[in-house]
Amino acid sequence: MSELLAAAMEWHFNPRTGSRFWLERAKSLDFDPRADIRTEADLALFPNIVDELRDVRIADLVPRGYGDERIPLDVYESGGTTGSPKRVAWLPDHHERLCAWHSEVLDDRGVPRDVNWLTIGPSGPHIFGPISRTMAHRRGGVPFSVDLDPRWAKKCVAQGRSEETRRYLEHVLDQVEWILRSQDVGVVFTTPPLLEALADHEEMADLINRKVRTLVWGGASMSVDTRGLFRDEVFPDAQLLGFYGSTMVGGGMYERAGLAADAPSTFDPPYPFISMRVVDPDTGETVPYGERGQVVMNHVSRAMLIPNNLERDTALRLPGAPGFGGDAVADIRPVPTFAGTAVVEGVY
Repeated sequence: MSELLAAAMEWHFNPRTGSRFWLERAKSLDFDPRADIRTEADLALFPNIVDELRDVRIADLVPRGYGDERIPLDVYESGGTTGSPKRVAWLPDHHERLCAWHSEVLDDRGVPRDVNWLTIGPSGPHIFGPISRTMAHRRGGVPFSVDLDPRWAKKCVAQGRSEETRRYLEHVLDQVEWILRSQDVGVVFTTPPLLEALADHEEMADLINRKVRTLVWGGASMSVDTRGLFRDEVFPDAQLLGFYGSTMVGGGMYERAGLAADAPSTFDPPYPFISMRVVDPDTGETVPYGERGQVVMNHVSRAMLIPNNLERDTALRLPGAPGFGGDAVADIRPVPTFAGTAVVEGVY
């Protein structure tokens, strides 16, 4: 980790290679990142800058070290749960590295190759859809998708417009049914609330059990009891695999293998590029293993630097699994409020 941090600080804060955003932001720091950041704990010296990503010019986030040639850059946004969306610059080499790691983990989890994927979730400006599309192609399948507007769904839920929410959900499920009936689908990637909706639809639950070999869920929390119900009673013929991530940390992670039936879903990050702390929200101190706190994520790579990002989730802090560095998190739950705004999960 120390070698990565030293190289990353030199890259992001050297005037020849750093982004305009970080070179300007460094002027207001009360430390020198190139001299003072040497350990993962040192990343806590940084302020949480993600709110600044609501307004920063996207070109200012690209490190100068990538050169003057035009890069096929993507821009992805947060869900907008706590205000106007935040944006990150998504560089091709970062996307390739992240998807290669994802594919290795999916192989380790026994997720089949050469099958088609169906993603029921948001496409642009969110990363949910583009990642799954790349994964389907990379693993020899065809990506099918049903788009979802999580911001509209959350607004309906927050404002108590239950009839509108119901009608929107029916609209989404109609499209899912057309695909499941007519196409071969081996992997479905969606959210826990949409899995619940599929479970309540007897014909679609039957189609999933007959066709689908893996259900990947993410984007919202899932309790141990709900996971057990899906796994043992509703979708017994499909593997259930959790995913936890954040656009604002530039990636995500899959559920740990070999968990006991009554153990909460546990997630190990692609360390050291993504690392996590679990802190007491009142003091900012890391909580002991086994205790609950608020999740803080760091992303440190050539393409992106997002340190000390306080997420809108709480979790149990656990040691990393063998072969993974850093800490793991388990039993993810949303905080009731974040930055003075009520958190609404909705369908994502």
